[in-house]
Amino acid sequence: MRTRRSLWIVLAVVIAMAMMARAQETKKEIKHVPVKPTSSASGQEMYKSYCAVCHGADGKGNGPAVDALKVPPPDLTTLAEKNGGKYPALTVSAVIRGEEVLAAHGSKDMPIWGNLFWSMSGGHEAEVQQRVANLNKYIESLQKK
Repeated sequence: MRTRRSLWIVLAVVIAMAMMARAQETKKEIKHVPVKPTSSASGQEMYKSYCAVCHGADGKGNGPAVDALKVPPPDLTTLAEKNGGKYPALTVSAVIRGEEVLAAHGSKDMPIWGNLFWSMSGGHEAEVQQRVANLNKYIESLQKK
């Protein structure tokens, strides 16, 4: 009886250790990769390439990288709802450009897209503005109706 009990305790400890080891192995990590240029004319294409990994394809903050983030990304579909029913276009543009301070913005988790768009465009401000405007317009299209 005592041997059987000891065996169960040892088995429970081994299982617990295996589960802890597996949990450490599966911890997600954000891998930073060079940004690939997309069409500045397509807000949807930019969103899918640059934003969906964290914010999710549907904009609800459920992208595949969310488990590796220190600060969860916001649900982008509720921006208008949280702003009295009016989409906060100027604030969203400022966030994209890195001019608005947010907990995750500008950290290792969320790049400042204005700087990256500037580099992508070779320093052409008109293209940066087009990218920000089209990405902003696409995010506006994701708002709950």
